[in-house]
Amino acid sequence: MASLGDLERAVMDVLWDAGDVDLTAYDVQDRLNGVHPRSLAVTTLLTVLSRLAKKGLVSCDRSVRPHHYRATASRSTHVATLMNEVLGEAVDHRAVLERFVGQVSAEDAAVLRRLLSSDGSAAV
Repeated sequence: MASLGDLERAVMDVLWDAGDVDLTAYDVQDRLNGVHPRSLAVTTLLTVLSRLAKKGLVSCDRSVRPHHYRATASRSTHVATLMNEVLGEAVDHRAVLERFVGQVSAEDAAVLRRLLSSDGSAAV
């Protein structure tokens, strides 16, 4: 899973914030107004949504007009997948994990300890 460009990230943030609500490109455009530094054409957003769908990050309901879009996974699932992919590319997993754990906050380290000491289902 590739990382996201700035515009892709902005669109995904809108879809993630929408939760289980389907959005049209016009909805995304409305929600980006005032947040994104420039005004975006619907055609630009349709291109971005199409690319995100090809990456498997967005589903598209083409049975309705205008088409409806939704994130296929949560923001936290996406980030966890990216972290896993980066770790998977490392030759020395231990060194990467040591550096990662050495850079997290005390609060995050406590969460990691709780998760590792349980069956993985500890509340965070």
